[in-house]
Amino acid sequence: MRPVPQRGAELALLLASLGATAAALGSASLAITGGIDPAVITYLLVIGVGSLVLHVLLRFTAPYADPILLPVATALSGLGITIIWALQMSRGSEPAHTEADRQLMWTLAGMTLCALTVLFVRRPRRLTLYTYLIALAALILLLLPLSPLGHEVLGARRWIALGPFTVQPSEFAKVLLVIFLASYLGRRREVLALVTRTFRIGGVKVFSAPRARDLAPMGVGWGLAILLLVGTKDLGTSLLLFGTFLAVLYAATARKSWVLIGLVAFSAGAYVAYLLFGHVRNRVEIWMHAFEPEVYDAPGGSFQVVEGMIALAYGGLLGTGFHAGHAQEIFASDSDLILVSVGEKLGATGLIAVLALLFLFAQRAFRIALGSRDVFLKLTALGYGFITAFDVFIVLGGATLIIPLTGMTTPFMSAGGSALMANWLIVGLLLTISETARRPQESFSAGLAPGDPATEVIDVRDVPGGAR
Repeated sequence: MRPVPQRGAELALLLASLGATAAALGSASLAITGGIDPAVITYLLVIGVGSLVLHVLLRFTAPYADPILLPVATALSGLGITIIWALQMSRGSEPAHTEADRQLMWTLAGMTLCALTVLFVRRPRRLTLYTYLIALAALILLLLPLSPLGHEVLGARRWIALGPFTVQPSEFAKVLLVIFLASYLGRRREVLALVTRTFRIGGVKVFSAPRARDLAPMGVGWGLAILLLVGTKDLGTSLLLFGTFLAVLYAATARKSWVLIGLVAFSAGAYVAYLLFGHVRNRVEIWMHAFEPEVYDAPGGSFQVVEGMIALAYGGLLGTGFHAGHAQEIFASDSDLILVSVGEKLGATGLIAVLALLFLFAQRAFRIALGSRDVFLKLTALGYGFITAFDVFIVLGGATLIIPLTGMTTPFMSAGGSALMANWLIVGLLLTISETARRPQESFSAGLAPGDPATEVIDVRDVPGGAR
């Protein structure tokens, strides 16, 4: 069936998202201040104008783009600002909503970055022309925290200081690394999938492994992950990037042996880091013995994660409302543990709704991957979908002690500019990829050939008649 533009459906969903944001901001303001604070009106107007401008831009430049990504990202960003504002107002600090104002500024910057991506990356397939340049840029971003610009907070050196601002370069590096992986593995997938060594016992196949020379990409990915873990003491980003690397590698080759080798290699590296670094041992100790009094009362102990779990339990099914609860007293309740704050204020019902939106975003990325004819675009969309889903697992898993708490942020919601802008950049790339995948093509040459670098086209008009 021929694809049709769905901007009308997008507009309806966007208005619903803005309506939900207005309801959340209004409820929070009434519960905390007893009226409608002028700040919440400003938040709603800025988010509404920014998202509607993006919608109009898509109508003219990408009419066939996915209609659900923008409304979902808008709803999550609006709810994130609501929770941040409510937490800051509940603390009674002066000025009360500075962090929420800053989050609004970063949201607007992220929407602008998304718009620029849609405007200037009209043919995302051409990004493969810059495969190694993109890889170099990602590597530089990952290494920046280890430079003199690096800024350490609570044992993790993942930021750089630029005047009054701090930036987390790894958030932008992960966007570039997915593009590099999709480009490199898209070209090498057949060799990596088919050329293997088979290990047998008594003539029975036990295991298939790649050749030693084909292990280079695995070695590079593992090396970057362990470098992050050792150099910046950032277990969360290391786990996210290496998990994404394995996901894209498996999608490209369909070889389970790659995943097994990767998991064993990363586990070995993580164990060595556990033996060498006290910060990693402390995180594991908190994970294993969070409710032990000596761990709970120790400096940098399990107080944060235990209080977060109590807040989740206190929220119950329907939540305490914005005016009650104690989540605002928990360290990083507006960033690392913002899902805990959602669970307390809005209850399990609200938390499940937020998780549904986050996984809907990931599902749309996977759907875009399935609908893409080009391998590079397919692997890129899949990588971004996996990053979103795995990020949420790491955040919620750490808050509930399924895995060690890593200090990762929830996409679109947590306070902080780097992650928010990087996620809006992902929205822009997914929109332009979905536009490319769904745009009607009258013929092969109208799509990829002859100007696209994915093809090698020979003009038969230039070939002598006998050779034809």
